[in-house]
Amino acid sequence: MKGSYRIMVSNVKVRYDFTIRRNITIIKGDSATGKTTLVEMIQEYYDSGEDSGIQLHCERPCRVLAGRDWKLVVDTVHEEIIFIDENNGFLPTDEFAKAVQESDNYYVIVTREGLPNLAYSVEEIYGIRESGKYGTLKQTYNELYHIYGKRDYRDLVRPQSIIVEDSNSGYEFFAAVPKKRGGGSLSSGIF
Repeated sequence: MKGSYRIMVSNVKVRYDFTIRRNITIIKGDSATGKTTLVEMIQEYYDSGEDSGIQLHCERPCRVLAGRDWKLVVDTVHEEIIFIDENNGFLPTDEFAKAVQESDNYYVIVTREGLPNLAYSVEEIYGIRESGKYGTLKQTYNELYHIYGKRDYRDLVRPQSIIVEDSNSGYEFFAAVPKKRGGGSLSSGIF
């Protein structure tokens, strides 16, 4: 599965409208910001459809992954968007990371903890905040916002220091960049 997908989920009280762009999207934030509410609404819609009072619009099927049967679901579901709440013990495991890597699904993971075994982009880490878009209505509108970095670099980036974790390919790549541009050099060291 490739590309970006817009997801709109709403009921009479709350509305979420956001776009995911990569196979792993992380939603972080403090308690009571609406992270778990989003996952619960997806689950209610999956279980009961429109009878749940929830509207869900997305060009791909959305579902929630939880419990002991997570591996069975990941192995049998294809090209869907899977939401996972943070209270699942399988999240930090290497087995889950491997299953995600081999999967053609997109994953939206709600967590306050880091997941170092998963390869996700810092640009796909979001928080949830209440927006004023529907301020006069009773329904609140929640939007996702980037936590780290900015998405559009229009100005030339000239770092003064680059730290790499190894002395092999990462170091060799970044050592060649300043030489090609007629700049300084990169030194190695163990910190």
